[in-house]
Formats: sequence, C-alpha cells, structure tokens
Amino acid sequence: MRQFVACQSLVCLIAMALESGGAAQAKEDAPASPPGVKVTRLEVFPSQIELRGARAYRQLVVTGIAADGSLCDLTAISQMATTDSSVAVVEGTIVRARADGRCQLAVLAGGQAVIVPVEVSGTAEPDPISFQRETLAVLTKQGCNSGACHGSPSGKGGFRLSLRGFDPELDRLTLIREDGGRRTNPLDPDASLLLDKPMMKVPHGGGLKLTRREPGYAVLRQWIAEGCQPDRSDAPRCVGIEVYPGTGQVLKRPAWQRQLAVLARLSDGSVRDVTELACFSSSDPQVAEVSPQGEVRGLARGEAAILVRYLEHVASPVFTFVQDVPELVWPQLPQVNYIDELVDAKLRQLGYAPSGLARDEEFLRRVYLDVLGQLPTPEETRQFLADSRPDKRRLLIDQLLSRPEHARFWALKWGDLLRLTTQQVGPSGVFKYHRWLERAFAQNMPYDEFARQLLLARGSTLENPPANFYRTTSDAQDSVESVCQLFLGARVQCAKCHNHPFERWTQDDYYGLAAFFNRVQKKKSPRSDELWVFVTASGEVTQPRTGKIMKPWLPGRGTVDAGDVPDRRETFVQWLTSPDNLWFAQVEANRIWSFVMGRGLVDPPDDFRESNPPSNAALLDALARDLVAHGFDRRHLLRQILNSRTYQADFRPNPFNQDDTRYGSHYLPRMLTAEQLLDAICAVTEVPEPLEGLPAGTRATQLPAPDLVKHEFLKAFGQPERQTVCACERNTEANLSMAIQFFNGPVIYQKLRDPNNRFRRLLAAGRAPEAILDELYLAAVCRMPTAEERAAALAHLASKNDRAAALEDITWAILNTNEFLFQH
Repeated sequence: MRQFVACQSLVCLIAMALESGGAAQAKEDAPASPPGVKVTRLEVFPSQIELRGARAYRQLVVTGIAADGSLCDLTAISQMATTDSSVAVVEGTIVRARADGRCQLAVLAGGQAVIVPVEVSGTAEPDPISFQRETLAVLTKQGCNSGACHGSPSGKGGFRLSLRGFDPELDRLTLIREDGGRRTNPLDPDASLLLDKPMMKVPHGGGLKLTRREPGYAVLRQWIAEGCQPDRSDAPRCVGIEVYPGTGQVLKRPAWQRQLAVLARLSDGSVRDVTELACFSSSDPQVAEVSPQGEVRGLARGEAAILVRYLEHVASPVFTFVQDVPELVWPQLPQVNYIDELVDAKLRQLGYAPSGLARDEEFLRRVYLDVLGQLPTPEETRQFLADSRPDKRRLLIDQLLSRPEHARFWALKWGDLLRLTTQQVGPSGVFKYHRWLERAFAQNMPYDEFARQLLLARGSTLENPPANFYRTTSDAQDSVESVCQLFLGARVQCAKCHNHPFERWTQDDYYGLAAFFNRVQKKKSPRSDELWVFVTASGEVTQPRTGKIMKPWLPGRGTVDAGDVPDRRETFVQWLTSPDNLWFAQVEANRIWSFVMGRGLVDPPDDFRESNPPSNAALLDALARDLVAHGFDRRHLLRQILNSRTYQADFRPNPFNQDDTRYGSHYLPRMLTAEQLLDAICAVTEVPEPLEGLPAGTRATQLPAPDLVKHEFLKAFGQPERQTVCACERNTEANLSMAIQFFNGPVIYQKLRDPNNRFRRLLAAGRAPEAILDELYLAAVCRMPTAEERAAALAHLASKNDRAAALEDITWAILNTNEFLFQH
C-alpha cells in the first residue's frame, strides 16, 4: 500500500494494478472499442463497490460513451484489475471478495480509464448458503425445476420438485429425504446424486446440466456440505430485484452488446448481486439473444425485452437496436394526429421509411370491412371514387361509424370474447345478450360503463342480459381468469396452482383476486332458460397450498379491506375502471388497434406481460390516455385510428420497410374472417346465404352465436366455438378445408349456378360483357378491371358459346384472388 500511496498519477495506478493483477486479468489482445466507435468517456457500474461476506461479488458493467451520446458496452473487452488482489480479485468481469480491507479497481477500455473504490468486510463471519435465495435459484437456473423437467406435475425419473421453487419446504424435504437420502450426502458431498446426475457422472435423462466451473456447482456442493440446512426464520428474504442497465437503452450498431447486472433487495435493507443466479431470456430471439451470464447481443433492428427472473421476482428491461441506413430518404407524408407522430418517431429511430397512402379504392374496401364487416356496393364505390372533396375519407369514416351495421359487426367481435353461445347462455338468453351488446355499440356506451354493467351484473339472465357474464363462468376461479384476460390482458391461469413461472403473478395474487368474486352465486329459476345471479353476505377463499384465508387483493395496491362492502365486486370494479388505472384503458385501446390494424401493439392483444412488451410503448400509452380523456369513448378512439395516415397506409412495402411487421410502416394484409368472407361472396354474387332459424337477410357478420347455425363454410374458415375468452380461438391460418371450399364447395358452386345471381340477371337485362365485368370487379375489389384483366376475361367470353358459363368461370377466378380473399 505504501507504493500505492506514493503513486500520484492515474496512469501509474492503472499500470500497477494491471501488473499486480497478472496476465489473466489483463485482456492485452482485446480491441480498444467496437469498430467505428470513438469513446470519449467511460462509466463503470457500480461506481463504488461494497462487498459484504466471503462469498460476495459484483458484476461489472463498463459503458463507453461517444461524443454524440451513443453508448457501447465495453465490459467484455475491458482491462480490469485491483490494486490488492488479497482484498478483492477480478475474475472475468466480476469482482470477488477475498479478505477485509480496501483497495481500488482499475478499468481501462476505449482509450479511457476509471478508478473504482472497493471495500470488503465481514469475510470472517459465517456465511452459510441460503436454501431459498441460492440453492433454489441454482435449481431454477439449471432448469431442474422447470415444467419440462422435475418441475412437471409428475416429475421425471421419480424425482419431483415444485415448479420454479414455489414450495421451498417441499423441495427441501424431497432433496434430503427421498430416494434413500442419496440425492444429498453431507458426509460425502461429491457422492450426492444432486451433483453427479447433472454432471453426467451418473446417467441422467436431462443430459449435462452442470460443470465444476459454474457458480451453481459451488452453491449446491457447499449447501450439501453444510448439512442441507433450511434458512433461519429470521433470515432476510428477497423482496425485489433491480437490473442494470434499466429499460429504454438504445444501442446503435455495431455496439449491439450489453452486459446486465442483477441486484436483489433483501428484507433487511441489504443488496446482493445475484447475476450468477438469475435466469435470462429474450422476448424476441430474432431481434436479440442473451447468454446465461446476462450478456445481451442484438441480431436485428427492433426492440426486445430481456426477461430477468430470480426466484419469483421478474424484471424486463427493453432494448432498442438501431443502425444507420445510408440510402434512407424520409418521405414527406402528412401527420394527421398523434398516432402518426408517434409511429413516425419509432420508424425514424429504427430506420424504416413509411409507405405512402393507400389508393382510394383500397381504403374504401378496407374501412368498410373494418367498420361494418361488409363490402361496399358498386354504387357506393362509384360515389366515393367520384367524390373530389379533400376530406372525403374523414366524412366516410363518420358516416360508417353511425350506421347500424357497425354496432352489429362489433357485437360479433365481443360476442367471441364473452363466450356468447346457446350452449353457454341458453337459446333465449343468447338473443337478449346479443341485443344488449348491439345496443352498447349503437349507443356508444362508454367502456368503463360497459365493464361495470358486466362485472356488477346480478338478477335474471333474461331480464338483465349482462348477468350472462357470470352464467358463462363456472366458478370464482373461472371468473378471475376471464376478468383478468378480458379487462387486464393478463393470462393468470398458471397462478392457480403455483406462482407464475414467467410473470409477477403469484398464487396468493390469484386467490386474492378470487376473493372479490367468491360470493357470486347462481341458481336456476322455474323458467328453464333462466338463471339468477346473486351475491351472498359471506364466503371466503382459502389458498389451497397454505390453507390461509385470503383477503381481497388488487394489483399495485395489495390487500384491501372490503369487509363492510355488501358486494366486494364494487371495490374491484371501482379500482378497475378508475381513470388512474391506465392498465384497463391500455388493454381496450390495444384491442381496438388490433381489430383494425391486424396486429396489436401488444400481440396477442390479451397477453400483456413482462416478456411481451408493446411494439410502441409511447403510442399505447397515448391511445390509452386519449380513451380516458374522452370519457372511455371507444368510437372516438376508433375514429382517431381510422383517420390516421398509419391506418390509411399502402399495404405495399417499400425497399426500406419490407422487413417490418410490427411498427406500422405499412398496412399488414390479413385474410377476411369467416363471416366477412361468406358475406362478401354473397355480396359479389348477390345471392344471400340462408341461415336456418334466422330472419331472411341476416348476414353472417350479424350472427348472435356460432352454434345457432351449423355451417361448414364458416367452420372451415375459422369461426370460433366461443368456449374461452381468448382471442386466439379465431383462426385465419390457411388450411386444406379452405381450399376445398373454394375449389368445389357447395357455397360458391350454388351461388355461381343460381339463376338469379348478379351476372345472370345482368345478362338477362341485356348488359354488355364489359359492363358486367365492371360490376363484378367493383363488387369484389372496389375497382375497375385492369386492361390485362379485361382482355383476358373478354377472350375467355369469346371462346365460350355459353356466356353465362364463361361469366361463372370469371367470377370464380375473381373470388379466388388474394385481392378478394384478403383485407389490404
């Protein structure tokens, strides 16, 4: 230390540190910084290091900052050493305690240097392995207690652990008592199956999972050698984790690497580095990957959340990976509203140039299908295309939103989510429930009132149709799962049996929410098709694993006292629909966006979770705030989206956005839904589809329930059974049944052969073939045929003696084009 004190210059200190650290600590062959990056300043995390205990360590994160403010991670290529290796030593990129004392850490990278003070204490004090904080964390990191291994309900090879360590006491007993005590051997730790099997000293179905070089090996071996002790009752427990660097990091190529450090906050106020024990995964492996040591590496432009799990705690910093696009010229396109501004900001950041506006005929077809679920008539198309007013698109949107077909079509969308079927709500109830949905959209019922009427419903399911919400749920647990998925975008089913393995939801949270709905009861009435929903004055929820009576619990607020409230649901709904609860508004804003854009900002739209971040968080937040600011007016928000340039963008990508499927640079074509497609075929041929038991003229997009009519065409094209509240039930993926329906299915065949269809009536009226072609194209794709299409069709007509048969072929060909089958 005398030599250190005498050394006054920073250069001397660094040279001495590196020399004393030895060759293993000095990365002499490492580059100074990533190619093309000029580092002007260096930052080291942590800026001062305090190590408490003989096994304490800190993961270092070294960041280079360029003159333009851009960041690059230099951790892996830095030269690091301590001035006194007897106090603390650098191993790779980690500083470890050795003995009590003080020293300094020298870090050299990118032509810059930083000195970090280091203080070590408590190395002489006992520091036993914590079973919960360390042993279970190792078993989780190595995958031993995952659902695919010993954490499955039946375990593997006779060895069963609780999933992700959610039941520590059971796991400890399993490890020390079962299998004749051979899994852990305190007298000879190296003979323990818990070590030998994952190291493949003994045959192991899971393969090699552990080596002596891994930190997990030392933890497991020491815990066994210490006698497999449980944690003391007063031992500090982890209450949360923090990840450095936090969310919002923007990394510019080539500096697409980032080291993470994970800190656990303990109940005694102390902080421990748990980077070596944490689990890491990427929300989008196509954009970024992460190593078991927490080193993030970008693979493509875009955003990805890195999910960090330690015990039941989760964090998910979001990283944005950008790069220069030398030939990119930003087009001069209008920004209609805040949606375009926020979309453009994200596109500029990522280097995706937006496409121009869709053509009038494409916009017309698109907006009719999204708002009404049906195609415009040829006359409506002619009128719009001939309209020269500059604001004709805005005027059309206002007109469509006020039409009754809008309420009927959007009632279909929510009917999918509310499990509206005769099987679920009865033959009479299904019509009443559906009419209530129609009225809600026709009257533009505010979304908070919509949710309130559903969730607080009671009484007769026939007299008060929203009460059918509880008719479709089997019990309080089903109610919790349905409410969370519909109104919070959270799939909490996993937490019913154990803490959610990938999210913040715990088993206690699940049953705390169930306490709001446990007193909702149902009983039959003398009317065979009626059910009564009522609320009892008593009834509690018991956590099945702990046997504890659960108090009502709210996300972000914890347990609440709802003892004096006659209906506990009122407390929940008041919290849910509060303007301050932006989560509620975000879920519906995202759902509306997904309905008309084909993909949610969070996708799937009912799967909000740490590991599934929004593609544009600022836009989602703005949409939600707009919804709240306008009194939860869903029609207002839909109007904002439909008027945006982003919605009205061309579906054709340009050379600078053809790889984008998430950020709104161009419209994403999607196949028409089953009901839209059937109605569209009927519209082109002008032959309505008879729907047995329903009034003549009823469209498929106005069906109250899918099981009212058994229709093979609708089922083939993905009409859902409505057995769950999940939007994923509706499937539009192409399959063989779809192709069969179009090649020789009865629906299209009968409509093409119908003597009263569009082209046969026009022929009978003496219309010229060219005029009939125009009508068919206007009806199907909202435009006139191109010169090539017209020539081919007329040539086919000339080759046939039977004009009706020729037009039948032409109509069939039009119906089989992607332009007709897809919304674009």
